[in-house]
Parts: sequence; structure tokens; C-alpha cells
Amino acid sequence: MESGSAPAMAGNGAPEISIDTMKAVTRTLSSDAFEGRAPGTEGERKTIALLEDRFAKAGLQPGNNGSWVQKVPLVEMTGADYSPMIVERGGQSMQLAPGDDYVAVSYRVTPETRIEDSEIVFVGYGINAPEKGWNDYAGIDMTGKTALILVNDPDYDADTLDGPFGGRAMTYYGRWTYKFEEAARQGATAALIVHDTFPAAYGWNVVESSWTGAQAYAQTADDGASQTRANGWVQKPMAERIMTMAGQDLAAMTAAAKRKGFAAVPLGVTTSFGFDSAIRRFESNNVIGVLPGSERPDEVVLYTAHWDHLGRCKADETGDDICNGAIDNATGTAALVALAEAHVKAGAPERSIAFVAVTAEESGLLGSEYYAANPVFPLDHTVGGVNMDALSLAGPANDVVVVGGGKSQLDAYLDDALGELGRTATPEPTPEKGYYYRSDHFSLAKRGVPMFYVESGEDLIEGGTAAGAAAAADYTENRYHGPQDEYDPDWNWDGAEQDLRLFYRLGRSLANTGAWPNWLDGDEFRRIRDESCAASDTGC
Repeated sequence: MESGSAPAMAGNGAPEISIDTMKAVTRTLSSDAFEGRAPGTEGERKTIALLEDRFAKAGLQPGNNGSWVQKVPLVEMTGADYSPMIVERGGQSMQLAPGDDYVAVSYRVTPETRIEDSEIVFVGYGINAPEKGWNDYAGIDMTGKTALILVNDPDYDADTLDGPFGGRAMTYYGRWTYKFEEAARQGATAALIVHDTFPAAYGWNVVESSWTGAQAYAQTADDGASQTRANGWVQKPMAERIMTMAGQDLAAMTAAAKRKGFAAVPLGVTTSFGFDSAIRRFESNNVIGVLPGSERPDEVVLYTAHWDHLGRCKADETGDDICNGAIDNATGTAALVALAEAHVKAGAPERSIAFVAVTAEESGLLGSEYYAANPVFPLDHTVGGVNMDALSLAGPANDVVVVGGGKSQLDAYLDDALGELGRTATPEPTPEKGYYYRSDHFSLAKRGVPMFYVESGEDLIEGGTAAGAAAAADYTENRYHGPQDEYDPDWNWDGAEQDLRLFYRLGRSLANTGAWPNWLDGDEFRRIRDESCAASDTGC
């Protein structure tokens, strides 16, 4: 593996980025005719047709062995008829009400889920990190048992970014997705995370709304048989009562779990609960175009963005029930087209560049997860990439916000590009919320592929940070995931153009070097990348 340091940026300057393309594609994708671009709808059909047409006209080639699309099989499961969760010890018993006290789903494609007399084991933060010498499951057999798990990382409440798990910054080990995956690897029957608002970064209302109703998943060959029977959350006061029933104290157990060497504690209490699930299978599509490299076409740099949005949603006061998703993420999808045009105009780089518009991000990163699990371009031949999700239309900024900075050698590429453009990097203001693990690049990162996630900054050239913060708050409060996220002909595209010039340089720089940037020593993804590269004779 060659050094991952950034090469000189000479020759990587962007040709003109077409804002006319950005406007046209964003306006069309977010029109009412596309009905909010929900997967599996007429809106998807129109979206796929538009992207195939625009990618072809940009000069790309079909990216999936002669096809523009990668079929993504999805399964939707809707839980119903939830029983109370019964927790028992000897003659003692308590009930947790579904929705109010606990939520649960099954990742197994099955019409019935029943957990019966499963012993609860407190496994601390539920982390198995060999590179850190940390294993909360050491010495415990989880077969038939239910894991009770704390949210976030052991050092989430630190004041700094120093600590075994990044201090205040959440790592992958702090994400609920990891905790359920690890519980399944350990053979647990079920897994329950203790909800606590501050370390979770959202209230119980978000958990309840997100974990009830229809849940979409990527179909797997075993229909989820390798997963736990049930995954869910319990309210913290309920967890405290469970601990009391077991003769334990949640606060004391939490303090113990923050120290290396913590041993999982069987609580001597059992849980029983169940629910039914209605199952619907359907198919969606990722859209992939490629610009083949001139010297090493089998080495690939990625640009990713999700094309989907929420479709029809809760109507506003005017009766509008289409969540158009103009900013989120018609802008990012349009950026794929505009960047494809720019890279083709500049000529083929040394490595290939693939432009991947993924589906079902709003359902839990399902399109990118399917791609990463079934990569068209082998992951050990994938150099890295840039993910784009909801471009800023607040005007040009002096800075960018680096989400997940300090994790990989990609930082050097970013520093060089920002220097060329006269911009600065601002660390993400709330690293404890783990935003790096919440967009499509994460599906690739957790399999070892270094990925950029850079957003426009809030230090606007006109109005400074006050104006930037106001614009961000206005979008979040008045448009995000609502019918008001519509195309506005009066938008200021100067900031988006500024960001695309940066994204162009990042991708072009990776495509015109022989280096293979890696994760930094000690990062949670370093071991995965090293193992992937060691197993390859021709890739990284």
C-alpha cells in the first residue's frame, strides 16, 4: 500500500460547474410529478429514468456491467398486536407497555416474534473492540439471553475529544446499529438499549415514532436469520426498575461499565414479549454511472448521494401532502449529474470515478447498505469517496464543517483542497451526536472504505455565523422532512457552486494519485481496511 498522504493538487482544478444543471435536475426531481420520490412508486420510476438519461448525456457509461441500475431487494415489516413486556424474578413481576415503555422490531422476516422467559444480561455498552482491548461480552454465553445495553460510548460525557472511544465524539461503537449487530454476533436472542436523552441525542418521542409503523430493510439471503429475534429500546426509568428487581443499581452499574475490564452481569430476571409483523417485499434501484480511468480503471473513486425522499406524508395546513425533498436530497442527486459533466469535460483521470445514486436512505441507509454488501466495484479496489446529502443554499461560506474529521488520511486531501479555495475547516459542533454514522457514506466506511462527509459551513460571507445559524435553523424548523422542502427559483446557488468546486477537487485528487489513504491508527475502521487490503493481491 502506498502512502496515504495527499498529492499535489496541480491539475485538479475544476472546470465550470453547471449551475443550470443543478437547477434543472433539482427542480424536476422535487416537482409534484415525482410525488416525493418514495422507493417502489411511480416517483421512483421517473427518477430512475431521469438519472439514466442525464448520466448518459453527461458522457458516463452504465456502471453495473452494462446496466445503469443495481436492483435493491427490500422488505417492509409492519409490527402489530404488541404484548406488554413482562419482566419476572421469582414471585415478582412488572409490565412494560408497548410504545410508552418499550419499542421493538424484528430484523428477521417472520410473521410472528415471541420472546419467552429470556434471561436479561446487562452488557454495559455492548462493545467488542479488539483493537482497544475492550470486550463487554467476555466470558458470557448469550445464547437464549436478552442483552440490556447502554446507549453511546463509555466516555460520551467527557469534556474533550480525548478518551478510549474519542471522548465526547461518538464512535461507531456508540451507534445503536452497531450494538444490535454485535448482540447478534454474540448469539443473543434479543437486544434492548436503555434510552437516555442526552447520550442518545434525541428524546423518547423520536424513538417511539421511528420504531413503530412500517420498517423497511434490505433483504438478505437468510431473511435475517442471523439477527436477534427482536431489537428494541426501553425507557431509562423502566431499566432502573428492572435493575432494582435484580437487586442492582443502574447508576452504579453504568459507572462500572465505563471502565475497561467490565464483566457482563446476568440479572437473574427474565423477559417475555411478542408481536406480529405484516410483510411486504418489493424492489428498488441504485443508479450507477462510471467514467473509466485512463491508467488504472479497476481502481475506483466514488461519489454518492441518495435520490429518495419520503413520498406522501402528513399534509400541511394547505393540504399539501407531498414531501418533495428539494434540498434533501434532490440537490445532492443533481450534484452527481453536475460533477459527472465536469469530470467528463476534464477528461478521464487515472482511476475510474463512479457516480452512485442510492435508494432508501430515508428508510435507514438501505440502498448504500445493499451496495456496500454487494459492491459493483470491489471494496478493496475502492480508494475512497465523497458523500453529498442536502446542499446548502444559504450562500457562500468561508468555512466547511468536517463531519467525522480526524479519522482518516483523507484529512490531508481536504486541507490541500481548502487551501486552494481559500476556505477553512470547522470541526463539527456536536460530535457526540455521531452524524458521521447517519448518512450513506457510513455503509462503506464501516466496511473499511475511507469516505468524506463535508458540509457547507455556517460562517457565511454575507452575515457571518449568525446568518448561517439562522438559515440552518429555518430549514430544520420549517422545511426539513416536510411538504415545504420545495424548489425555490429565488435560491442563491453561489454556495452550492462553491461546495461543488471543493467536491470536484476531492474526487479528482483521489482519482489522479496512486496513494491509498487509510484510517488513522486506532480508528475503529482501520482494522477492517487493513484486513481487506491484506487479502487482496491487486487492490489496496
